[in-house]
Amino acid sequence: MYIRRTQTRNTSTGERYFTHRLVRSERVGARVRQVTLLNLGRHFAVPQADWPGLCARVEELLSGQASLLGGASALSVEREAQRIAALLLARQGVSSAAPAAPGAALAAAEPVLVDSLTLHRPRTVGVEAVGLWAMDQVQFIALLTELGLSGPQRAAVLGVILGRMAAPGSELATQRWLCERSALGELLEVDFEAMSLMQLYRAGDVLMRHRTALEAALFTRVSELFGLDWTVTLYDLTNTYFEGTARGNAKARRGHSKEKRSDCPLLTLGLVLDGSGFVRRSEVFAGNVVEGGTLEGMLQGLGAPPGALVVMDRGIATEENIGWLRAQGYRYLVVSRERARQFDPAAAMDLHSAGGERVSVQRVVDAEAQEVRLYCYSELRARKEEGISQRFAQRFEAALQALADGLTRPRTTKRIDKLWERIGRLKEQSHGAGQHYQIEIIPDASGQRAQAIRWTRAPVAGSMDTHPGVYCLRTNEMTWDGEQLWRTYMMLTDLEAVFRSFKSELGLRPIFHHKEARADGHLFITVLAYQFVQLIRRRLAAQGIHDSWALLRARLNGQVRVTASFRRPDGRVLHVRKATQAEPEQLAIYQALGLNPSPGGVTKTLV
Repeated sequence: MYIRRTQTRNTSTGERYFTHRLVRSERVGARVRQVTLLNLGRHFAVPQADWPGLCARVEELLSGQASLLGGASALSVEREAQRIAALLLARQGVSSAAPAAPGAALAAAEPVLVDSLTLHRPRTVGVEAVGLWAMDQVQFIALLTELGLSGPQRAAVLGVILGRMAAPGSELATQRWLCERSALGELLEVDFEAMSLMQLYRAGDVLMRHRTALEAALFTRVSELFGLDWTVTLYDLTNTYFEGTARGNAKARRGHSKEKRSDCPLLTLGLVLDGSGFVRRSEVFAGNVVEGGTLEGMLQGLGAPPGALVVMDRGIATEENIGWLRAQGYRYLVVSRERARQFDPAAAMDLHSAGGERVSVQRVVDAEAQEVRLYCYSELRARKEEGISQRFAQRFEAALQALADGLTRPRTTKRIDKLWERIGRLKEQSHGAGQHYQIEIIPDASGQRAQAIRWTRAPVAGSMDTHPGVYCLRTNEMTWDGEQLWRTYMMLTDLEAVFRSFKSELGLRPIFHHKEARADGHLFITVLAYQFVQLIRRRLAAQGIHDSWALLRARLNGQVRVTASFRRPDGRVLHVRKATQAEPEQLAIYQALGLNPSPGGVTKTLV
């Protein structure tokens, strides 16, 4: 076999260009006929000087020889030879030396030399198969076709989404995963090794152009699949950070980072979810966006039924937003922004969370405002807040003691006006601990300099110090009891779990893109990956499997497709490609989803 450079023409545009083909010469009677084995494309990157060595290496691989090429270009040529050999073997019937008779089938039993066995080209297949199953449940590939995506565009989109599910990272990392570790190309019959990195980048661009249609169609199909209730809507925001300055992105702004990465430019992701955790809508905001100003734009046009309940955290629950929800006919359940805490244990009822934590709730009706206040006390939260208060109080007192000790040393602040300035700055930096202290400066005979500083702790009533573990929920749903309100609010903690999944399991952070559209696309790919992960986990949960996606992914990634090559006594080579046998945990997942535990089936090729 050899490689031939051939000029051809694009029939639709008339453009002439050169393409590369892998060709084999065959003698038919008195004539020699050239047979094209594989079209290598117009962007075939192997230097012409390496073509003879590449063809020789492909011949070796097909005939079962495992020796690697030598020379400086050995690695790149070896990778290309492995790719070409895999493609040829996948097209059953292609051989290098003595082709089988046309139409001849492999016998069920094949005599082989056991000692000649070699195993090569292992590729993961578990997450890929499960991910494609999830996409098939909502006809995602058909949806992409309806939106006008071409075959290569669909392949790139599936590659980046499944890559985010199986091996979260940048598009560059996804390309390496597709080319070197994954059998997704086999399942889709796509050669990802011939796909450029730019095609993966552009997959995000294509998805962003159809974001609204994709989100609406996916949520509708998921709702029909699971019979979801649209009456509860969760809304919250999170942010992620950039690697680099991101000067080309107008949304990249410094702000309050929920990951303690205020040293980096940020980008904010807003999500509207239903009560089951599926995304109804997503939006990317600037990193320094004011949370309260995002609600109206996110909820408009959702098509929620009249009286739907919106659950959101205190950062978004401004009076303006609550007024807008009332005017639009929504019910709301929010964390109150009122600063004064109160709680009456005698009027409260005890509840228990799914984790066994005891929570007490006190329901108070505000007839004038037509609202219900639900005052909640959590033992776990109380211990946490007591520890926080104690730590900040100790720091504040240590700083006051340092000022007092300095009065007896030279070259330290002793003027009363300057000391009050120092104390004011300490209060400002005390995270609220300073408000619980009464401080007195004792002047000397001149009245200008201090001779002592005294303080006493006097906790402010209704604060975290006097009511640790207490928070207040506010709602205009007047008919629900305290337990129903509290358990509905706890859905918002599930949204926090969603954000943790985005960041730790699906590669939301960090962002390496410099362009705004590409950064937005990176986040939207993660949103789509989450939708399919949520679909998989919900179906598994119905079968009693409640593992995290990180654990499910680790188990599924243990299954690979591998090629076993045997030499036969007649000198020919039998190649068998199949998936390894599913382990018990993998088998349980496949059975719960109704999947074949041997993804990709079995391919036999006799060369």
